[in-house]
Amino acid sequence: MPKDLLDLLRSVDTPTVCNAIEVAQGKRGFNRFTRGTMVHTEPGAPATVGFARTAKISGLAPPTEPQDVIRARRMDYFRAMAGGDGPTVAVIEDVDFPNCIAGWWGEVHVAVHKGLGLNGAVTNGVVRDLDVIDDGFPVLAGSIGPSHGYVHVVEIGMPVNIMGMRLAENELIHADRHGAIVIPSEVVSTLKTAIETVVASEAIVLAPARAPNFDIKKLEQVWAEFEAART
Repeated sequence: MPKDLLDLLRSVDTPTVCNAIEVAQGKRGFNRFTRGTMVHTEPGAPATVGFARTAKISGLAPPTEPQDVIRARRMDYFRAMAGGDGPTVAVIEDVDFPNCIAGWWGEVHVAVHKGLGLNGAVTNGVVRDLDVIDDGFPVLAGSIGPSHGYVHVVEIGMPVNIMGMRLAENELIHADRHGAIVIPSEVVSTLKTAIETVVASEAIVLAPARAPNFDIKKLEQVWAEFEAART
């Protein structure tokens, strides 16, 4: 991950990156993004960018495996989260969705994952402890709740589905208050230019629209140029 691209990705919102991927691909229809409204614990923070460290959890019912197996798997989970080339993001599927009750993401796990070097988390599950979780580790979650239920790790390192966004371990993601997207590996080399193209094309309309005396005639003048610049 080139530092200039990483810095740029952190400075722009997820809809901009979503548009830029379509510019890089030369067509509309990119669909590797989350669906529905999600909860973001730091809505004003820079975007979360990193390579996915994946796992699945459950909390509606007690685990059926022996407790020593469950405890060992949780430590294996932490080892897996601490691995991989950075930057990294925890991407955790709660298999109980849409009936999730287990607040895997709370004060303790946010502190632990942040301490292990991850940049944030994306989940279809529950976040809690909103008033006391550490800053600097944004969590994009499916819901807010008070309980941890019978939460336990089910699987580690496999493909996951987060609110309709399917991805595999080590795929690159971008997330903010709008949701999360997977950045296809084939567009990374041209993504910086694509983002700059999106920003420039939108400025064709935004600058006149925000200027004094904007009216329908001025819009007619710039809209054709804007349409020609869009993907």
